[in-house]
Amino acid sequence: MKNILRTFCLLAVLLFCQCQKEKDTTFLITSEQIGKLKKNSLTRDIELIYEEDSIVRDTVRGNFGSNASKIQIFEKGGKKLLTLTPNRDSIPSIENILINDPRFTTDNGINTKSTFKDIKEKYAIKKIITSLNNVLILLKDSDIYFTIDKKELPENLRYKTNTNIEEVQIPDVAKIKYMMISWDS
Repeated sequence: MKNILRTFCLLAVLLFCQCQKEKDTTFLITSEQIGKLKKNSLTRDIELIYEEDSIVRDTVRGNFGSNASKIQIFEKGGKKLLTLTPNRDSIPSIENILINDPRFTTDNGINTKSTFKDIKEKYAIKKIITSLNNVLILLKDSDIYFTIDKKELPENLRYKTNTNIEEVQIPDVAKIKYMMISWDS
């Protein structure tokens, strides 16, 4: 009787361990996918991937017979999720993705509500590029990049376009303006 009870308890523990909840990937950003969208997804499959959401294509380009330059994905109810830019290949895939919804979070916990401090704690920074109004943060070994508005920088760095800005010059509390992914390969 003891053996049967032990066997039953062992089976119950094994069954409990195997029935753990699956991780919800609806808003997870990994190196191979962003939520439902996979790195190898084709533009023509967007309607199938986001069949329960609303898709808005750039109608100006559509009227002239070429592919849409931007595809916006909205959740039912109107919240903008993503803005997709297809490449111009003969079989177009997604080249760039702008993350519009802060629920999309990297596997390291970074989203559009994160700060520069969060980024540098979780990722190695490859390069910082200065433009007229923004600073672009490129990461090592990642397709993700961030834009920070120069308004987030100290005043002596805001108005100079030819100044190389270094990581230590960006305040930890600087907010992300844009979070993007480039799948150009």
